[in-house]
Amino acid sequence: MTGPTGRLAGRVAIVTGAGEGIGRGIARCFLREGAKVVIAEYDEPLGKATAAELVSDVGGDVRFVLTDVSDRAQVIAAVTAAKDEFGTVDVLVNNAWSGGGLARAELKTDAQLDHALRVGFYGPFWAMQAVFPLMKAQGWGRVVNICSLNGVNAHVGSLDYNAAKEALRTLTRTAAREWAPYGVVANVICPAARSAAFERLARQDPALLAGAAAMNPMGRLGDPEADIGGVAVFLASEDARYLTGNTLFVDGGSHINGVSWAPELPEA
Repeated sequence: MTGPTGRLAGRVAIVTGAGEGIGRGIARCFLREGAKVVIAEYDEPLGKATAAELVSDVGGDVRFVLTDVSDRAQVIAAVTAAKDEFGTVDVLVNNAWSGGGLARAELKTDAQLDHALRVGFYGPFWAMQAVFPLMKAQGWGRVVNICSLNGVNAHVGSLDYNAAKEALRTLTRTAAREWAPYGVVANVICPAARSAAFERLARQDPALLAGAAAMNPMGRLGDPEADIGGVAVFLASEDARYLTGNTLFVDGGSHINGVSWAPELPEA
């Protein structure tokens, strides 16, 4: 990761799920590049602590807004809060996720799929709809949606997650096509990184980390800040003005031949 260059100076960014993991890494990078950052996080203590940490470590303008992205009213309220505080929204990063465990497709429930779609698809959809009028009016906007190799490679056990993330990729491409005339670009990052969720799994199963690293062509999983954050900065900057509707696999090359991750799952 290179040093700050001020590529986001004066920009206003909302990052959902920025309390930890990839969202926090992106928020840190945005701040270093001069952006004003709104942390939209549903875990209030975590969100407040992260905001304080970022102000202490990086400096700049940071605001925490309590946001459950599965609730349309809260999503719209977060966008309104950013506009009221900073005047507009230039950059939207849809990163938030919360979901259940692994199970075979025939054992997934309607409730699990509904939750996944509300968090992973509808939440970003509502946020994109809310920020678009602001971006259209100013003739400039950036949407960065965090999706997953799970959906691309159809990893087993996570049908609900896979479906939500692939639906979000389709939403991104469609919005990119429709919003291109207004200077609003929308792109996807599919990361392979030591996210907060992965770190929790790794603590339960230390062999998971070694196995995941061994399957990666670079021999390691990415760092949310050093490896993922810089790519998000690029997509949020003027440098990405002619790039839209794309999926960037920020994964150390994992997507090239796919990942043969297939845990044994009970059938009942």
